[in-house]
Amino acid sequence: MPKMRIAQIAPLWEEVPPRQYGGTERIVSYLTEQLVKMGHDVVLFASGDSRTSAKLESVWPTSLRKTPPPIDPAVLTLASAAKAFGPSGEFDVIHNHIGIQAFPLLAASETAALTTIHDGFTQGNVAYFNRYKDLPFVSISDAQRVPLPKVNYVATVHHGIPMQDFAFSARCDEARPYLAFLGRMSPEKAPHLAIQAAVASGWRLKMAAKIASHEVEYWKSHIEPMVDGDQIQYLGELGHEPKCELLAGAAAMLFPIQWKEPFGLVMIESLACGTPVIAYSNGSVPEVVRHGFSGLVVNSIGEMIDAIKGIDQLSREDCRQDAETRFSDRVMAENYLRVYDEIIAEAEETTGRHSGDSTVAA
Repeated sequence: MPKMRIAQIAPLWEEVPPRQYGGTERIVSYLTEQLVKMGHDVVLFASGDSRTSAKLESVWPTSLRKTPPPIDPAVLTLASAAKAFGPSGEFDVIHNHIGIQAFPLLAASETAALTTIHDGFTQGNVAYFNRYKDLPFVSISDAQRVPLPKVNYVATVHHGIPMQDFAFSARCDEARPYLAFLGRMSPEKAPHLAIQAAVASGWRLKMAAKIASHEVEYWKSHIEPMVDGDQIQYLGELGHEPKCELLAGAAAMLFPIQWKEPFGLVMIESLACGTPVIAYSNGSVPEVVRHGFSGLVVNSIGEMIDAIKGIDQLSREDCRQDAETRFSDRVMAENYLRVYDEIIAEAEETTGRHSGDSTVAA
């Protein structure tokens, strides 16, 4: 495949990649690094403390979560995106990961550009998506499309992760077996259901989760009283290495998701470590977890408890193989390159401009 010049526009809220929690920024990093490995020229528009082998362009020295700016963060985010829409012909393709803020820039651009939708749709943004529904969109799961089926989806590209960064474990911790929960400490992630399932089945549960300011009340009322430091443990917000150790040592990862989550990155991280996933059948779960092969898909707390009893029937080797086949960063990058080719061809047909041209063809 010919070398491409690619712009990746990341959110500024977290650095790329985030040192702890941060799904979108992590995926942008994985995609960017893999594209560079494959020989493409990539410019990453992100916070100044981001770490990348691509060329880094930034308008703010640190992630906005670390250093709140003196001006509206939305202004900085738009300024960062605008840098990607510089001289015509600078890029073959521009890849937007910040959502609706960049839509007017994409609509006015003569350069091929697409948006990966990383979040679900809300009542507040549906009208805005519909206004720009003809822009090229990539969904991260087929399930994500359900609330807004009429925008211009050009592909579904599942997330991918660098398998070499997630060590496979053929065995869980057999000395003191445990289940794992990893995610945000929020009602929609439902760690309270993970605790209920662990207690009812007699298993230890290790939880690692970020607690945002608006989630403190939920934590104090529903979770903290159940944490005894032995059967139910809270490990805090973990960096990459301890997160992988947690997942690799678990007999299963519980994912009792209570909303239509578009993807759920922790599921493929768990599979990469060889750990099967027991998950509620919401959102993308049936697309990610192959029921009876890489995990078990359930519909109630009772079914989750029953699934825990049979988790040793699943092969950890199968979990890892499934992750390598379907959810590696290489597979994700190859899928995006095919999309880039398609929208570049469409843009050339529409404008008469060829990739790399600085003027419109006569």
